[in-house]
Amino acid sequence: MLSLDRLDTEKRNINTMNLDELSTVEIIEKINQEDKKVADCVEPVIPEIGKAVDFAVQSIKRGGRLIYIGAGTSGRLGILDASECPPTYGVPFDMVIGIMAGGDKAMRKAVEGAEDSKELAVNDLKELKLDERDTLVGLAASGRTPYVIGGLEYARSLGSKTVAISCVQGAGISDYADAKIEVVVGAEAITGSTRMKAGTAQKMVLNMISTTTMVKIGKVYQNLMVDVATTNEKLRVRALNIVSEATGIDKDISKKLLEESGYDVKVAIVMGIASVSADEAKETLENNNLDVSATIKKLLKNNR
Repeated sequence: MLSLDRLDTEKRNINTMNLDELSTVEIIEKINQEDKKVADCVEPVIPEIGKAVDFAVQSIKRGGRLIYIGAGTSGRLGILDASECPPTYGVPFDMVIGIMAGGDKAMRKAVEGAEDSKELAVNDLKELKLDERDTLVGLAASGRTPYVIGGLEYARSLGSKTVAISCVQGAGISDYADAKIEVVVGAEAITGSTRMKAGTAQKMVLNMISTTTMVKIGKVYQNLMVDVATTNEKLRVRALNIVSEATGIDKDISKKLLEESGYDVKVAIVMGIASVSADEAKETLENNNLDVSATIKKLLKNNR
């Protein structure tokens, strides 16, 4: 494993050597110029990201979970991505999970030494009852965090699928992963500050993994979030807009469809497009794995 001072993420950036002499706007422009490079760095690893998605979809379909594990910024990003899945896609809170070295309290305040313990990761995963049905995604910008390595080692011993997301080439954590996602973003604008380009890269990859997984398990119709939770007024308005957009029906009728469906967006869409009752829409959805496209095709074919 490469020593810390030889990692790309720890090198000095020749484009930002004079940051302290620049104006406010000039500093921001330099950061922006570096940030522009991140998406291009993600592109070469799309095939490996695809593997991670396939693992996650397989896990969820067999009753398993997608679990992120990391430390520091990487751990916080994993928790952020996991916590946004239930309100966005209406999935259970235990389907996508994020854990980090030091526990939830480390989200706000660093817990010294936690990331250096492999055993701590094993204990955390045992508490989650990790098993072979789950997919574990290890996040470490440096690719060498012991906590993450310990988690991936333990997951492999159980037969779980493993994914490693790092920002260096030949990352140590890649040695323990079935999918090796190495987004080499190069030196940071501020030397070693991996919350910047490396953090942005990891956030992009996590967005791709969770979003594509949700699409593949039927949480999206066309490009609409059809399992959005309607737990507050903003989300109820969003649900109304989604039904109206998907069906091409005006807001007043869409609202009636939502009310008849019990504010189930999927059911309301099927009712509106296939011209069926709420009961028939629900039954056909259940028979088609809650896939809106498949359900609509089935009902339209039957009604010809």
